[in-house]
Amino acid sequence: MTSVPRTVRRGAWGIAAWACGLFFFLPFAWMVLTSLHAEPDAATNPPSVGAALTLQGYREFFGVGTGASPWPPLINSLTASVMSTVLVLALATPAAYALSIKPVRKWTDVLFFFLSTKMLPAVAGLLPVYLIAKNAGMLDNIWLLVILYTSMNLPVAVWMMRSFLAEVPVEILEAAAIDGAGLPTVLVRIVGPVAAPGIAATALISFIFSWNELLFARVLTGVVAGTAPVFLTGFVTSQGLFLAKVCAAAVCVSLPVLVAGFAAQDKLVQGLSLGAVK
Repeated sequence: MTSVPRTVRRGAWGIAAWACGLFFFLPFAWMVLTSLHAEPDAATNPPSVGAALTLQGYREFFGVGTGASPWPPLINSLTASVMSTVLVLALATPAAYALSIKPVRKWTDVLFFFLSTKMLPAVAGLLPVYLIAKNAGMLDNIWLLVILYTSMNLPVAVWMMRSFLAEVPVEILEAAAIDGAGLPTVLVRIVGPVAAPGIAATALISFIFSWNELLFARVLTGVVAGTAPVFLTGFVTSQGLFLAKVCAAAVCVSLPVLVAGFAAQDKLVQGLSLGAVK
């Protein structure tokens, strides 16, 4: 029985990879196409693929003729996501350093504690968080979201960063210690450049989680600190679901995450493979 040639196997794997990629890309492409249709064409069943294209959904999203501007929610989402990501990296890097390169006693228990914080469903902690925020006078405050997103993403970031920092050569750190470098210098000038792909991957995932969070933002914010996902839910009204307008809004809200993903895709691939099992 003859074996399949190597070129045929590689070609089959390539076709399978393209098919898988197109399968996951199809819903987004369909959403973009629907956003370019008028409401009557978008609401047909089955949807009309060859209908005339229009930018009316995008004009309504950006408040042209309606006065409802999406910029305050988008700026709030950007502020909360970026600030929480910076705080997550600032806290997760030294914590991961202590759990991987310079392990503390019972570091496995520490990792399990971090993981256990993700076992509670978010909705179960919603009421206590709401009461604490209300008593502290922080409802409808963007800094409350920054604190919440930092605490929610920190356990995942520590787990990821630990696997990345475990790949840093110990010899480099020993040489730095001989030269008299302190912990801040080691983290910034040695560990940072070596683990840059892992840090980029952690930052991107933290940003995506923060940008897409809806539950806490929907309950804890209002007019002042409302985020983009909360603004997006406002397009589903009692008058019905305007599909073209919702798709246009969803495309615009997804663009920052897509841009960040494409900008950091090389670092993301390197980072996710950095902590892989050899």
